[in-house]
Amino acid sequence: MRVRAADGVELSGIVVPALPGAAAAGRPVTFVLAHGFTNSVSREPFRRLAGWLRAFGEVRALDSRGHGRSGGGTTVGGDPELGDVDAAVRAARADGADAVVTLGLSMGGGVALRQAALGTHRPDAVVSVSAVSRWYVRETPPMRRVHWLLETTAGRRVAAGLLGLRLGVPWETVPPAPVEVVARIAPTPLLLVHGDRDEYFPLEHFRALVQAAGPAATAWVVPGMGHAENGMTGPLAERIGRWACAAVAGPDTAGRPAPVTPPSSATIVG
Repeated sequence: MRVRAADGVELSGIVVPALPGAAAAGRPVTFVLAHGFTNSVSREPFRRLAGWLRAFGEVRALDSRGHGRSGGGTTVGGDPELGDVDAAVRAARADGADAVVTLGLSMGGGVALRQAALGTHRPDAVVSVSAVSRWYVRETPPMRRVHWLLETTAGRRVAAGLLGLRLGVPWETVPPAPVEVVARIAPTPLLLVHGDRDEYFPLEHFRALVQAAGPAATAWVVPGMGHAENGMTGPLAERIGRWACAAVAGPDTAGRPAPVTPPSSATIVG
């Protein structure tokens, strides 16, 4: 698919149709996926995730600006990327999507949180996996490598030549970090997922987001899980799919959220 963001940037992506019978148990779900930094819809881990989720509904995914076949330059999770997800949600609704669930990973996880809190076209539920809570994280070796790519001449050459990234102009004004806006997502259902072996963002980021989001959010720490797309498994994707379907099904007769079976391999934190 092709989508034009509000600032005119052309974005390229894919639509993966739902498997037959995916909506038989309730309201049809459309997932809008947002990938992590240096990733794209053509990468195998991302396509595996899309394949797992199509058991629960249609899956739409765009290359974030500066990545893959999309235009523009990446600002690594800033307001332009928020606009990319906004455009994807808008396009899904224009194509007749009933219930839109955004699902972001790593950079995309932070973007999904910020879009659900600040965007023009809000989702019906949001899932954030392996998200950062604040900006300029340098405490881990992988994030120091990321900042080398972004902040040095040699790094920017590597980003362009070896990784195919087009880097945008650095932020003139620092946008609100995910932890600063996550509380605004309520009452939209929110699921926060983080692995206890995440080598990019330690659990302190997850805990900060859970605390800021408040008791309305659902939070899972997944034992043994690494980071973002590469850390996803089929069983975890299935549990996320079941959560999403239940989240958009609406309240039960007592006015409580529809029940969600807790994943056996995750610790429910909130």
